[in-house]
Amino acid sequence: MNLKNWSKLFFKTLLVGAIVSIITGFVLPFSRESISFKDVSDVLFYLLILFGFGAMTSVYSQLGFFAYMILNYTATGVFSRKVWQYIQLVLAVLALLEVMFFRSFVGREHSQTADILLGSGILIIAIIVAYFKAKATNATAWVPTIFFMTAVTIVEMVGGLQINVNNATVFIVVPLLACNAYQILILHKLLKPKKS
Repeated sequence: MNLKNWSKLFFKTLLVGAIVSIITGFVLPFSRESISFKDVSDVLFYLLILFGFGAMTSVYSQLGFFAYMILNYTATGVFSRKVWQYIQLVLAVLALLEVMFFRSFVGREHSQTADILLGSGILIIAIIVAYFKAKATNATAWVPTIFFMTAVTIVEMVGGLQINVNNATVFIVVPLLACNAYQILILHKLLKPKKS
């Protein structure tokens, strides 16, 4: 990946995070209670906050993406491809179990139903993204994509889980999933050598 492709990926992911954050920021509060804006400046200020939050979330997502790429590169040098795929599957399952049941085990006051829904939602999105990635590239993309979309996303959202508020968790997870999905789906196009 050269600097031009990296900068394209950076700014487009930034835009994805900001747009998804704005959409989530406007849809989420209305599912429970309405937000009252006094005038246009309140709406613009709210938009600016959502844009900034989405941009920061996308940067966090990109850090996780490049950390995964380094991990993947290192692991394929240490393990055989098949062993590394099994390791990724086991880690993905452990990450999903952690997000679904960990807070219940440590005794925090929290709805386990919300955690199970969160883990199930992440898994469903991961399978959908892996399907499109495998369709665009080849069948070997299934396991790495599922691992990235589950385990790496869960590691990235640990801070949001500590807030222990469902709306805050959704507000963090949705842009993260969108940015991670965008990056993993676009990667093969950026790495494809151009025809001369």
